[in-house]
Amino acid sequence: MRYRPGVADATDADVDAALEQARRDPHLGRWFDQHCAFQTAVRNRLKQLPVPVDLKETILAGYGRVLVIVWWQRPVYRALAAAAAVVLVAALIYFRPEPREDKSFAAFRDRVVRSAQRGYAMDLTTTNLGEIRTYLAEHHGHADYTLPPALKKLPGDGCAVLRWQNKTVSMVCFDLGNHNDLYLFVAKRSDLPDAPSTAEPQFVRIEKLSAASWNGGDNIYVLAGSGDEQFIRNYLPGNSP
Repeated sequence: MRYRPGVADATDADVDAALEQARRDPHLGRWFDQHCAFQTAVRNRLKQLPVPVDLKETILAGYGRVLVIVWWQRPVYRALAAAAAVVLVAALIYFRPEPREDKSFAAFRDRVVRSAQRGYAMDLTTTNLGEIRTYLAEHHGHADYTLPPALKKLPGDGCAVLRWQNKTVSMVCFDLGNHNDLYLFVAKRSDLPDAPSTAEPQFVRIEKLSAASWNGGDNIYVLAGSGDEQFIRNYLPGNSP
């Protein structure tokens, strides 16, 4: 929301991190494109507004005196007032307060699984699970995850370091073949206080994907794929396909 195209906002560290996330998240990227288009349209419209040549003198002339000012009755000022009103209304609509963002574990799980259905852009593309763990460790991701035996047998497809509520989430993608993938998301329990508290998996169906969530030490895991619950269960701790 703070970013404005055409200025130096991108040099701000927080804004730069947000821009990187927008490049990774297709849904956020579409919103960001609309945001930039709105900012550009407002800027262009403001640039088109005529500035009266006597604006400064008019302001100074009225300073310090009690007057009934009728400047708004002049055509050029009426145009300015009308244009300003349009911009103000547009800004109020665009920047209206949003409902408080849901920071629950259910909201986190819903977001990452729905994004998996659209597909993630990989920070690293490789079949080597060791290279994936090394990359995550070197790029401030969570690399201390424990893979169930069945997942260890699969080739990797890639990985990415994601953000949720300004917290880090690691994503590891596994190649099932035939253009099918399994997505494993790793977050810290301390970042999701209402996450599952036991190792017993919880299952949910989100659109076309099934997901299982479980607790493992300091980490919370979400595994998502296009199969049903039984299919996902095959890749959980204590099971093998």
